[in-house]
Amino acid sequence: MELSGNGVRNGAAATAVTLIPGDGIGSEVIGAAITVIEAAGLQIKWDRQLAGAAALEAAGNPVPDELLRSLRRTHIALKGPLETSVGEGYRSVNVYLRKTFNLYANLRPTHSFEGVHTPFRNVDLVVVRENTEDLYAGIEHLVTQGVVESVKVITARASTRIARFAFEYARHNGRASVTAIHKANIMKLSDGLFLKCARKVAEEYKDIRYDEQIVDAACMRLVTNPGSFDVLLLENLYGDIVSDLCAGLVGGLGVVPGANYGERGAIFEAVHGTAPDIAGKNIANPVAAILSGAMLAAYLGYADAARRIREAVGAVLRTGSVLTPDLGGKATTTEMTAAVLRAMKASTAAYGSAAAV
Repeated sequence: MELSGNGVRNGAAATAVTLIPGDGIGSEVIGAAITVIEAAGLQIKWDRQLAGAAALEAAGNPVPDELLRSLRRTHIALKGPLETSVGEGYRSVNVYLRKTFNLYANLRPTHSFEGVHTPFRNVDLVVVRENTEDLYAGIEHLVTQGVVESVKVITARASTRIARFAFEYARHNGRASVTAIHKANIMKLSDGLFLKCARKVAEEYKDIRYDEQIVDAACMRLVTNPGSFDVLLLENLYGDIVSDLCAGLVGGLGVVPGANYGERGAIFEAVHGTAPDIAGKNIANPVAAILSGAMLAAYLGYADAARRIREAVGAVLRTGSVLTPDLGGKATTTEMTAAVLRAMKASTAAYGSAAAV
């Protein structure tokens, strides 16, 4: 069972979805995802909106009012990577959208693909990251010259909510365990509160094993024995870092999808950067965006389409004959997208033949 939204199913009227192509390679990989999504049979009416650097250049605002109105109307978005300046400029648009629309749970399924060469095999992790507070609350100020203070905000409400999300996901997807990752040995009050809430929620899910691990020890364990983890439950900052570490185990951010869920909506996104050095060259890896599209399909109730998209991506990676440069190949974005479409068509035809028998 996968997370689903408002019960939209195949055959229903087209669903309105906000489309945010993003910056850099965003339009290329999101364009690939749209092609695959539509080929899978989803009935979607895309509402294209700008955000980030592209919106700043076009409208003088990285988060235009038109974008916010669209999201308040659709409650669902497919988003490409957005540019965020380091140490200056406007705050992260990603963080702003998550907080504004209370998308409190970030979910990153991280799986090994046969054909993607890494030192690790059979990795099958799910990172559940709290999305609205911690140091990402953005509360910081200058104490005195040369001294800056950032405030880490942890609340019982948000900690309990994300813990329950993790356990519900584990239960409905046949997962065996949830591990809370923390630094409560040092931050005894903030991370201590997070653990207290996780422990209380764990008592309601006796069918799911509950573990805890200090974040630095967990990172070492992840790169020595990733198979010892199942669902990882983390605060915002740790979740940001650890989710990228997990992506490195399976070939990088180019093969890992992402989604942000709230009570009334979701944003699905490729979690890699804008890669301005290769933008416009048609060599960006579209897999993360395509798999994020599969998560969108599942959310809208198109479970079969989601499965077919994932299986097609897996088939292309497994053969290893059509891979973009980041995966060791020479294929273009267009060629890899076409390969996924062919695999999806072949799978559909094979399924139809088997059903006829």
